[in-house]
Amino acid sequence: MTLPDTATNPAGADHTFQVDLRGLVDLLSHHLYSSPRVYLRELLQNAVDALTARHGIEPDAPADAFGIRMYADGSVVRVEDDGVGLTEAEVHTFLATIGRSSKRAERIAEQRGDFIGQFGIGLLSCFLVADEIHVVSRSARTPDAPAVEWRGRGDGSYTIRTLPASARPRPGTTVTLTPRADAGEWTRPVKVHALARHFGALLRHPVTFDDGTGGPGASVNPEPAPWARTYPTPGARSRALAAYGEEVFGFTPLDTIDLDLPAVGLKGIACVLPEAVPAGRRHGHRVHVKGMLLSEQAEEILPEWAFFVRCVVDAESLRPTASRESLYEDDTLAAVRDALTERLRAWIARAAASDPDLLNRFLQAHHLAVKSLAVHDNEIMRMLLPWLPFETTDGHTTLDAFARAHRTVLVTSSVEEFRQVAAIASAAGLGVVNGGYTYDRELVHRLPEIRPETSVADLDPATLTAHLDPVDRETELAAAAYLALAREALAVFDCDVALRTFQPASAPALLMDSREARHERTRSQLAREQDGGLWGDILGALRQEAPRAQLILNQLNPLVRTAVAIDASELARTSAEALYGQAALLSRRPLRPSESSLINRSFLDLLAHALRKDS
Repeated sequence: MTLPDTATNPAGADHTFQVDLRGLVDLLSHHLYSSPRVYLRELLQNAVDALTARHGIEPDAPADAFGIRMYADGSVVRVEDDGVGLTEAEVHTFLATIGRSSKRAERIAEQRGDFIGQFGIGLLSCFLVADEIHVVSRSARTPDAPAVEWRGRGDGSYTIRTLPASARPRPGTTVTLTPRADAGEWTRPVKVHALARHFGALLRHPVTFDDGTGGPGASVNPEPAPWARTYPTPGARSRALAAYGEEVFGFTPLDTIDLDLPAVGLKGIACVLPEAVPAGRRHGHRVHVKGMLLSEQAEEILPEWAFFVRCVVDAESLRPTASRESLYEDDTLAAVRDALTERLRAWIARAAASDPDLLNRFLQAHHLAVKSLAVHDNEIMRMLLPWLPFETTDGHTTLDAFARAHRTVLVTSSVEEFRQVAAIASAAGLGVVNGGYTYDRELVHRLPEIRPETSVADLDPATLTAHLDPVDRETELAAAAYLALAREALAVFDCDVALRTFQPASAPALLMDSREARHERTRSQLAREQDGGLWGDILGALRQEAPRAQLILNQLNPLVRTAVAIDASELARTSAEALYGQAALLSRRPLRPSESSLINRSFLDLLAHALRKDS
């Protein structure tokens, strides 16, 4: 935007923004800021920046020599600071930053690297709640500088005039808002005080609030950040940080992790959640920049795997976006993310080395997060893999305890496969780990890296069937007719049938069938149905080589011994179909429509046979 000349204007002549101010306010409210409440944050930011500049020209002044005073009585909102103040030319300059080129904006950002925001756009954000903004400022750079009054209105016009020095005896700036009638939600005294606490509780300059009732002003930030305070003992510090985490996030942390990165001026804490969260769900973190709350939902300061913590940090060097509600993705943020990642790794290592009880409670709640980290982090993998819980044929146990009991560890490729074989493998003395969950199979295969005496292999159906005892020759011959009928009945499912003995005897049958084999058979079947001629013959030949399922009947089970002795062929076929259906159900894998139909049909046929027999 362009502005008129910035000559002294004691008469207070009108000037007009060379932009559509109402359109700009609409842009701010709908596309830049998340809520009108940010007007107070912008006023606080402007005041803090002014104090920072004042300390720059008076470096010997005590840190608490200058402060910020806020006032709200329902009719006005006022923010006054003891900062560097503004001249008339500076008021024009800061307002003129809106609409200027990006190169100019970058130069201003470089010049104002110690500041949080920009005065111009921050001041205009007040039009979200007010139709008129009144500013009185006096510069601290010149001892006899006059006061400058700026009065902006919602129609896009503003006036500037100089006032006698007596109009503001001390340097600084006072901004007064006249709220619109529809902005009461954000300008009531109680709300203004709450917003001041929300945004400014960690500010390093003293901030007070007066609600106009005549009482003493209340301190907005009576204490420094909890990590910056002095405590009598380490235990007292830990309890105080945990209490602060509970106040901010609403849960009692399992532990708190100190975050201190002097290179970027970052301090804060990470609170370890006491309960597991869904995998991949990322919590927002509270990020303050130079004490001012920037965002409560900043996900970008930690990697995705760190969803077991929530952080509160205050940083000097992180760069806010234009809305100052999130962080700009740059090299500094990337370096901060890497450094914080190292802090989390160090905490895990410390817990593993010196606090097994804390480590156990942490892993019980967040083993999935640690597994996702261990997959990509060799140090964490070597440190924590033995402690991580896995589902095994010995129950849920740590991999270290399981490896001590089983020199050879077998791992399934799916949850479904594990459920099929768990009971049989356990009875056969095989050590099998469920590798169907995210990261588990990959991690189990890395066990020999830390336990070279342990071997790990994928579970092969042949490995399990080799541990099932064959029946004697006479029993095999006696059951041959039944097995032939059973194979014929189940040929539609590409399923072979065998008779073995295995524990537990209560299990009548075991269905050995992998997901990959089923997919391959389905693909081959569809291809053969769709292609004829030579290709159909070739695909048919390939289909012959596709792995087949195997229904293994347990000769130790009384029901199976009765079934293989059935003489009636139809009843024998029905019993074989029923045994297949029961084994498929026990595998807890999704059933194909043809399998669901078979289960229903075999049940009804067996029920009809039983009723005929009883009648």
